[in-house]
Amino acid sequence: MPSPPDSAGVHLPPPLFYGAALVGGWLLEGRWPMPVGGGAARTALAWVLVAGWAVLGGSAFGMFWRSRTSPIPFRPAAALVTAGPYTVTRNPMYVSLALLTAGLALFLNTWWTIVLLVPAVAGVQQFVIVPEERYLRRRFGTEYEQYTRRVHRWL
Repeated sequence: MPSPPDSAGVHLPPPLFYGAALVGGWLLEGRWPMPVGGGAARTALAWVLVAGWAVLGGSAFGMFWRSRTSPIPFRPAAALVTAGPYTVTRNPMYVSLALLTAGLALFLNTWWTIVLLVPAVAGVQQFVIVPEERYLRRRFGTEYEQYTRRVHRWL
């Protein structure tokens, strides 16, 4: 029996799920409008969410850079990243992409993207996170198991 590949075996890029929610929401909004409303408050919240994406996603990416390992789930993991935002959530990049998607939905003034964010996150969970966690358990063993006991998957 061949050994499993030295990667998570993820076949779809994680941003694709969030992008599908964004594009799908925009298309649905054009056909069946479902505006959020809220004017200036909506825009302010959108900026807060986009800023959250930049800070959380940027710091998560920076931790991978400092650890000299790839954030791309198609590539082997050279290190287990557990510092910075990874002390709060095991998936800060995916949380940050959810923040970005919600922020862009507010800028587009549509509930549709926010509604579609739910299946997008479920897709990331099933088709990205589950294979990644299986790979990290195989690759890092006890170190990863201890990490999962300390830090929640999402928040």
